[in-house]
Amino acid sequence: MSRIKDINLAPAGETKINWVERNMPVLKGIGADFAESRPFEGLKIALSVHLEAKTAYLCRVLEMGGAQMYVTGSNPLSTQDDVAAALAAGGMEVFASYGCSMEEYEDCLCKVLEAGPNIIIDDGGDLVHLMHTRYTSLIPQVLGGCEETTTGIHRLKAMAKEGSLRFPMVMVNEADCKHMFDNRYGTGQSVWDGINRTTNLIVAGKYVVVSGYGWCGKGVSLRAKGLGAKVIVTETDPVRALEAVMDGYEVMPMAKAAALGDIFITVTGCSGVITKEHFEVMKEGAILTNAGHFDVEVDMAGLEKLAVSKYEARHNIEGYVLPGGKTLFAIAQGRLVNLAAGDGHPAEIMDMSFAVQALSAEYLAEHRGELQPGVIPVPRDLDEAVARRKLKAMDVEIDSLSLEQRDYLGV
Repeated sequence: MSRIKDINLAPAGETKINWVERNMPVLKGIGADFAESRPFEGLKIALSVHLEAKTAYLCRVLEMGGAQMYVTGSNPLSTQDDVAAALAAGGMEVFASYGCSMEEYEDCLCKVLEAGPNIIIDDGGDLVHLMHTRYTSLIPQVLGGCEETTTGIHRLKAMAKEGSLRFPMVMVNEADCKHMFDNRYGTGQSVWDGINRTTNLIVAGKYVVVSGYGWCGKGVSLRAKGLGAKVIVTETDPVRALEAVMDGYEVMPMAKAAALGDIFITVTGCSGVITKEHFEVMKEGAILTNAGHFDVEVDMAGLEKLAVSKYEARHNIEGYVLPGGKTLFAIAQGRLVNLAAGDGHPAEIMDMSFAVQALSAEYLAEHRGELQPGVIPVPRDLDEAVARRKLKAMDVEIDSLSLEQRDYLGV
């Protein structure tokens, strides 16, 4: 039985879902196909993704394909209670509420796994981790799963390397139609949506420090530059650092950037990116945000320990007063700023990401028993199918190779 905040919020959630459906034509077309082919008939899908309207529509598309859906969120501060209520009102099993404790959050993850899923759709790897540590008896019935994020894939690759991953996991984040658009354009826009609506401060003229220059960092930096910021990039990868230099940004170690930045954004997928040594040299009023998966990129536990007091400066902004009287501000408790302080990526972007998710889940269902445990790439033809669907929805035509060109290229 569902566990949500308030079922009476369902009409407001339904309005949100209807809006994104209008703007997700690729996923809508896949839903129509699923309604005919029913690839998930008789299968249970456990899903843990940031529970907002676009995720809800993905859940409905999978349900159109015959799946029994068991749904929770992947972050306590990104769940939208009205959206959760709308799914529950439609008959899905939903276990999620905004602002729940970490104990309650983990209990919700456990609830969707206790249903005995055949397919897992994960965001960050928490479901897969729990399945391998607490619900090992249910593993034999798992056909496989899909992972949405860079952080989750890091965890999966570590498990695969040590030989502990016991079912196939499709690396959705590695698909071109995911990371090249979701991570770059989606994160680039949604991070600044979250920061700007939460702070109501100008970006132009300020130093913005972006830590990590992967696809997400590129998008965040590009949008910061467009807003008039002076952008500093910190990196550990020499090639990415060189790319940032060539793209026109200053590049330096965090130890140096910490004293210059007005707004800090971490997008590394790693831990301990901004720590005590950096807090101590930051400017009065510096703003700390994270757009990586977990609240460990900015060392929030270390900041709590260092601060002599803490207060709510504005909704979703906490001020930490350090010894000596300097105050640093953290948005959304160091959690994903674009979701915990905003609505996440634009619907048109998630149209592609969730189309890859849906087709990857179908791939697992169609190839049950054929795939070996481990991390597997999204098939190239599936990735291209999403791109072609998106181009068609945008009324864009492209060329195709002639037979002579194919012969020349050897394809």
